[in-house]
Amino acid sequence: MKAYTKEVKIALVAIVAVVMLFFGLNFLKGLTMFSSDTDYIIEFNDISGLSTSSPIYVGGYKVGTVKDIVYDFNGKSPIKAVAGIDKRLQLPEGTTAYIVSDMLGNVKVDLKLGDSSKMIEVNGMIQGGVDNGAMAQLSEMIPTVEKILPKLDSIMASLNALMADPALANSLHNVETITANLTTSTSELNTLMASLNNKVPTMMAKADGVLDNTNKLTSNLASLDLQTTKQQVDETLANVKQITDKLNNNDGTLGLLMNDPSLYNNLNSTMASADSLLINLREHPKRYVHFSLFGRKDK
Repeated sequence: MKAYTKEVKIALVAIVAVVMLFFGLNFLKGLTMFSSDTDYIIEFNDISGLSTSSPIYVGGYKVGTVKDIVYDFNGKSPIKAVAGIDKRLQLPEGTTAYIVSDMLGNVKVDLKLGDSSKMIEVNGMIQGGVDNGAMAQLSEMIPTVEKILPKLDSIMASLNALMADPALANSLHNVETITANLTTSTSELNTLMASLNNKVPTMMAKADGVLDNTNKLTSNLASLDLQTTKQQVDETLANVKQITDKLNNNDGTLGLLMNDPSLYNNLNSTMASADSLLINLREHPKRYVHFSLFGRKDK
């Protein structure tokens, strides 16, 4: 009896261990044995590494797992994946499923819910596809990259040769010098502009004064009676001409004085006689003037 009891205990422990191992393996696979998930069938032409226990997401939230994959070895039917979806989620008609792979090779299924008010029945069909995402774009770029690589090698070789050329260093040094000169010139130009800005009001005031004077001069010139002034100038020139003609004519006194030498000589002779008389009068005044208190005596 005791031996029987020991065997029963061993059998019970073995059964419990098998059950725990079974449930543990399913748990690690993401399968829930006693859940009330709703099963749907997803059809794929290419499962791209999809396997049982792969997670299923809607909007980034896990809503189920892939329970089984059925492959038609005759190749007449698409590959079917049995998806266990949380019963709380009802899938509307038009829902699609896409296999997505990340950079690490992990595979999952993303559901794109339809907008129909009618729901898919249990074990209903869902159309599936593959969304390669960034990996597909990267694979499409690989041929182009392969064509570019030789050109990149040539460009790098040219750049290395250019960088090794001492003329480049000299050019960079010249650019630095030019930049410094431009900075200095800019500073001087700013100083000059500041000085000009300070002088502009004064210059504008002087310009306004010059314009005012110009306007006044123009106004004065406009107010002048040029015709009358010209007439007066003509009359003055006529009078001057008349006087000149009289001076050149021997009829007048001034003309005779200027043109007749005899009159000039007579005037000189008269002036000489008057001068001699004055000298004689000064030297012998008694010959010309006699004063006597007792009367005049005859000589």
